[in-house]
Amino acid sequence: MMKRLARIIAIVLIVLGALWSLQGLGILMWPPHSFMLAQREWGLYGAIVAAFGGLIWLLSARFGPRQ
Repeated sequence: MMKRLARIIAIVLIVLGALWSLQGLGILMWPPHSFMLAQREWGLYGAIVAAFGGLIWLLSARFGPRQ
């Protein structure tokens, strides 16, 4: 149960981090009214969030109970 929850949280963080990074770097200009568009700091914040999600995924795979 906890492994599944950790993986769901990891996926959400990776997807949100990727979205924020793409918006911050000006690659994905959606939604058009977002304050994050072409703001480079959001590219960095998104990369950090996505990396944290990846870390959670790896840790859940390594230390979680075997199913």
